[in-house]
Amino acid sequence: MRQVSPEFLVFVRTAGGALLLAPFVVRRGALAPLLSRWKAVCAYTVVEIVVPWFVLSNAEKTVTSSLSGLLVAAVPIAGAVIARLTGTDRIDKRRAAGLIIGLAGVAALVGFDVGGPHLLVVSSFLLIITGYALGPWVFSKYLADLPGPSVIIASLALAAVVYAPFAIAQRPHHELSTAVLSSLVGLIVVCTVGGFLTFFALIGEIGPMRAIVITYINPAVAVLLGVVVLGEPFGPATALGFVLVLSGSVLATRPLRSRAGPSSASAEELERPPMVAEP
Repeated sequence: MRQVSPEFLVFVRTAGGALLLAPFVVRRGALAPLLSRWKAVCAYTVVEIVVPWFVLSNAEKTVTSSLSGLLVAAVPIAGAVIARLTGTDRIDKRRAAGLIIGLAGVAALVGFDVGGPHLLVVSSFLLIITGYALGPWVFSKYLADLPGPSVIIASLALAAVVYAPFAIAQRPHHELSTAVLSSLVGLIVVCTVGGFLTFFALIGEIGPMRAIVITYINPAVAVLLGVVVLGEPFGPATALGFVLVLSGSVLATRPLRSRAGPSSASAEELERPPMVAEP
């Protein structure tokens, strides 16, 4: 994807996704309910798409795709912190230990594999991780009763409008290769449309905050494709960070143990708003 700029890449991804979903959503008149929630839709768009997608596309010029996938795996850790700060959930000793272990994993990845405490890389992935964790929270708080596909298309369309001027200014002035065009199509169809539809299906089944457990899959896929397809290195620091981030995420997002019996009201309250499902 080095033949296109991050701005152009995000625009193509968001505009293409919106166009593919438009016939299914507009035909049902499912966009009208979003008008009264436009502030929440805009907030969701900014934290879930506008900021993370650009920052991630730009950051991957500096770090490998496998390393970026490992760092993004820390999203459940940020989700646990956000849930605690907003009163959605609480943190016990086990979750606190998970947060510390996960952060140590992120520090290992950034400190060793990036080549020292690179402030720009750290700041970039903090933005990405925070945005991806805030997105489900915003949806849970303000948009949970709306159709998922409607929220998707509205967010993708808004993001496309935001990036349109930058994409025009940064548009490629040469013919794109077949590999790049194929990658763009796959990014739109599989990663954007398919990914969002799957994510919202998960939200409907297990809840918005539990759905970010999908990030447990990211590191394995990112490392596998990075090493096998792109020939990226997999050194001791990456292995250490891999284990620490995943272990920390699992501990930080496991449902709390109830002190009362499973049939008690307090146990039900603990299970109603948990962060992620049992891995």
